[in-house]
Amino acid sequence: MESVRDVRQLPKAHLHLHFTGSMRSTTLLELADKYGVHLPEALRGGEPPRLRATDERGWFRFQRLYDIARSCLRAPEDIQRLVREAAQEDVADGSGWLEIQVDPTSYAPRLGGLIPALEIILDAVRAASQETGLGMRVVIAANRMKHPLDARTLARLAVRYADRGVIGFGLSNDERRGFARDFDRAFAIAREGGLLAAPHGGELAGPASVRDCLDDLHAGRVGHGVRAAEDPALLRRLAERGVTCEVCPASNVALGVYEKQEDVPLRTLFAAGVPVALGADDPLLFGSRLAAQYDIARRAHGFSDAELAELARQSVRGSRAPQPERERLLAGIDAWLAGPGDGSAPGRG
Repeated sequence: MESVRDVRQLPKAHLHLHFTGSMRSTTLLELADKYGVHLPEALRGGEPPRLRATDERGWFRFQRLYDIARSCLRAPEDIQRLVREAAQEDVADGSGWLEIQVDPTSYAPRLGGLIPALEIILDAVRAASQETGLGMRVVIAANRMKHPLDARTLARLAVRYADRGVIGFGLSNDERRGFARDFDRAFAIAREGGLLAAPHGGELAGPASVRDCLDDLHAGRVGHGVRAAEDPALLRRLAERGVTCEVCPASNVALGVYEKQEDVPLRTLFAAGVPVALGADDPLLFGSRLAAQYDIARRAHGFSDAELAELARQSVRGSRAPQPERERLLAGIDAWLAGPGDGSAPGRG
């Protein structure tokens, strides 16, 4: 039997984590009590809610739960706590680098406006990084359900704060709505300002949505991207361009994109040479964090320790971590693989 190493000890980068969705469930309960927010049973039960977002009603329910959780973040100290705890969770899971995704317009009404909200978030990220030792940066994400002019405003703001921790510009929410090309100018602003283009695609919509990310938004990374597995030519294109797909196995099944973990085409992407960075997406709603995604790759897809190490390397290479940080993480991955395993699979991370 192959020696099995603890995936929590494997150094890795985390490139797909949403802001409110990173919250601990216990923290949500405490904040809801603090502000008198009534939480539906799906958020109070201590277990991940049963979600299926492949139809419009299911996506609406998912978004409603997310919005209720976000309404509990009302003061700078709430933001600071969320970011600090997200960093602590990532460190415990072996992450050495985190790029957390946020739409600051969602928090602006309670935090004094758009710019104050972003500055509070960036200050919290900087403080959490110093406290935990975790390298952290921010991807500002526009909401495709809002007007493209709003996205342009966000893109300009993201570029303005590129020297204070913003490294990328994304596009989130239901990719079945609207067209990626409607946001092409916002992404051009971001790219011209030196930011990574990292829109969502290929999750709820098919491979065409990934092609749109490449053709219209010139994506350097794609959030999810798993539906590209349905198009061999698109897989080759992703591999040839070295575009990293941020694959989130737990959320893919929780949202009903795939029926079971074995159906997630992680092995297909990996075998095609598409760079993959495993991500937790929204642990608050899906119930598992970063190390658990590597455990899924091992259990459901038969990834060996050597292959898990390569997934970790791909996450580091797909990140915007500075070169010294990359080299440190890559050396740690090699050391993990060279070290002994305990001969039995550990529990979920």
